[in-house]
Amino acid sequence: MRDKLFRLLSGNKDRRILFVGIGNLLKQDDGAGVYISTRIRETDHIKVITPEVSIENYIGKINSTEHDLMVLIDCTDIRRPPGSYDIIPLERVSDMTFNTHNISLKKISEFFSKEVLILAIQPQTVAFGENLSYLVLEACNEIVELINKKEEQNGC
Repeated sequence: MRDKLFRLLSGNKDRRILFVGIGNLLKQDDGAGVYISTRIRETDHIKVITPEVSIENYIGKINSTEHDLMVLIDCTDIRRPPGSYDIIPLERVSDMTFNTHNISLKKISEFFSKEVLILAIQPQTVAFGENLSYLVLEACNEIVELINKKEEQNGC
């Protein structure tokens, strides 16, 4: 989990990555993508957009933001213990609409001109409520720390 994210961040130093935080803050762990994206520090190589549940309304903004790779950060059932996370290609995402999205991530990715990956976080619960579960919160903080620390090491 951590190794894949580290390799993604350690790749080509000149590659610009756009992180896009997706989720519903009123459905507990479904807010994980938003939690992470609002805590990432932007640099010359890291950009962030936080559309929450309305990614389809941000297609123009996303396509006009200079980037080489887009990483959609989302709470997704990856059939692992809560708080697990993984970088997955779109091919592994089934073509279905999730409860908090108006359109599936696979379908929406067809509107983007650059490579798209998913940073998927396994939820514990997506019941109504405003707080992330403990395990998901720990994972989110680890992800934020890894992204921000890696960019500091790159001298950005």
